[in-house]
Amino acid sequence: MTTKIYDNTKTFPKEEIFGLTSQLRRCAISIPSNIAEGFGRDSKNEFIRFLKISVGSLFELQTQLEIAKTYIS
Repeated sequence: MTTKIYDNTKTFPKEEIFGLTSQLRRCAISIPSNIAEGFGRDSKNEFIRFLKISVGSLFELQTQLEIAKTYIS
């Protein structure tokens, strides 16, 4: 998913490089990063906490993609 976000945002207008492009990329990176970090905590409760954070980032990404679809199309 992260690599697809990077590939797709390459075609975004240059004026979006510090706006929507940056937001989408940071969000896409944070999802697997939080999952990995939670897994590395060696605690079931911590892992669950980081999974919940990842789900929040996933909803954020979904919202940003809806905005991009409307704005960029």
